[in-house]
Amino acid sequence: MAPSVLMARTGEYTTGFVGGAASGSDKKVGVVGLTLFDLRRRGKVGKLSMVGVSGRKFPGIREHLRKNISEVYNGLDVSFESFPADDQTDPDAYKAAIDALEPGSAITIFTPDPTHFPIALYAIQRKIHVMITKPATKLLQDHLTLLEESRKHGVFVYIEHHKRFDPAYSDARAKAKNLGDFNYFYSYMSQPKSQLETFKAWAGKESDISYYLNSHHIDINESMVPDYKPVKVTASAAKGTAVALGCAPETEDTITLLVNWQNKQDPSKVATGVYTASWTAPQKAGVHSNQYFHYMGSKGEIRINQAKRGYDIVDDNQGQLAWINPFYMRYAPDEEGNFGGQTGYGYISFEKFIDAVTALNEGRVTLDQLDARPLPTLKNTIATTAILHAGRISLDENRTVEIVHDGDKWELK
Repeated sequence: MAPSVLMARTGEYTTGFVGGAASGSDKKVGVVGLTLFDLRRRGKVGKLSMVGVSGRKFPGIREHLRKNISEVYNGLDVSFESFPADDQTDPDAYKAAIDALEPGSAITIFTPDPTHFPIALYAIQRKIHVMITKPATKLLQDHLTLLEESRKHGVFVYIEHHKRFDPAYSDARAKAKNLGDFNYFYSYMSQPKSQLETFKAWAGKESDISYYLNSHHIDINESMVPDYKPVKVTASAAKGTAVALGCAPETEDTITLLVNWQNKQDPSKVATGVYTASWTAPQKAGVHSNQYFHYMGSKGEIRINQAKRGYDIVDDNQGQLAWINPFYMRYAPDEEGNFGGQTGYGYISFEKFIDAVTALNEGRVTLDQLDARPLPTLKNTIATTAILHAGRISLDENRTVEIVHDGDKWELK
């Protein structure tokens, strides 16, 4: 039976509705809502619900979805049950929304980073399968607690690292296996300063750009080198631009993490990872997100630039050249007028989660079998959380942080 799904929070990634209007980013109609509405059309999910903090936003959200999704895609059903009521504000509304779900249902958590842990824990303890946007949690111990609880309650927890399903990144991960020992990885990912308007409420206070964007490439690197573990993290940051734009005084513009990796079987084999993320990139750069990496092994190397994919558009109304990424979310309708973006890696990430939940509910797969697949499960993303948490400590305490990993035990020193 198709699982019911609760969407946690109503922001840009879920609905595309920001500041009372469609987002100005590349997610004008969101990702989560549109994908789940289409999966419902295809019979893969059942009842849909959505929870926010302010119910007063829901009339505007419903009108936005009707106009920008339903009217565009053959009258696609965009109905959902909402929490809290339209005349209420309740930061804990997620509890009532989760309580309304049957065990075996699912929740997608696209909320500020500090809220991932309490919302996910509440859902897990009520036997609800969980998808969490990256990063899974801010703290390593919270990640390990969720893993322990998910096993206790028999539910699947999946981190929405959609870059794993980018066709170029996915292909590179497979090819890296034949390039010898891991030696070096460098990545860069950015978003324009305009995003800080969207994120101003939490940027620098509740989380940082490393948690937000470095998480992508650290996960890619971790998934490419399962024989290696991170052992040491040193972070460096640039400041000034975000603060000048009105963000909290502690907000970093750009964060770089230098990570030492070590072979699990042969400690004499070590590698270096350098991960840089920025949310103060120039406006009108032609791409919403610059994203590229360089991987070097002992027998070869890989270079990927996923910002410019050989597809650009010039629009007089925009006054600039833009490089388009339809491989992430393709919003064009298909030949029948339905949403046609099922091949986008943003969509595929959700479908993989829903398919796994259904298979688990029906007894066709176990949690151990899901962990054995190259999926971003809680167990398969521990190193990423450890690196991100260590990076934050390194910045706050101006020191190098060690990651101690022995069997199932992880610790930061």
